[in-house]
Amino acid sequence: MTVPAASGAGDDNPAELLLADFTQTAPGPDWYVQNDNVMGGRSQGGFEITDGQLVFTGNTNTNGGGFSSIRTAPFKLDLSGYTRIRLHVKGDGRRYTWQLQSTGRYRGFEISYWADFETVAGEWTWVDLPFSAFAPNIRGYPLDGPPLPVQDIAEFGLYIYDKLDGPFELRLDRIAAGAE
Repeated sequence: MTVPAASGAGDDNPAELLLADFTQTAPGPDWYVQNDNVMGGRSQGGFEITDGQLVFTGNTNTNGGGFSSIRTAPFKLDLSGYTRIRLHVKGDGRRYTWQLQSTGRYRGFEISYWADFETVAGEWTWVDLPFSAFAPNIRGYPLDGPPLPVQDIAEFGLYIYDKLDGPFELRLDRIAAGAE
């Protein structure tokens, strides 16, 4: 997978690094699905990339897990010099979680960093997630530390884990790193 190392997202905002925009010509990560069935759950979810959008859809079932996620194949990305992740999403009114993962480990497990965001049903909105908002955890269990190592990002993930049953749909057409 190729992720840009250092270049602006365009003349409109040189303090922003485009990470993916889901067009056929843009570089970006390869994605795969991981639902709660890995732990006996019953949620269903998946994605497709169409018309320059990643469309994450499915149905959560809190009887046995309650989450659906999509994640990228591993990569190496240094976001030093940036302060946040920016997402352009069209939501359904539910809460989602953006994941950043490093190569760091705790007791043999990879550490993930999660930040939740709310969506507005049927509206495109910008979501700004400061790196300081990302909380470390292992498999959904919070840790007291360490802080997010922005120089060592190895994976992105998008979760729905809002403890609600029912259908979901989130459209994503842009992932960037931003600087204040």
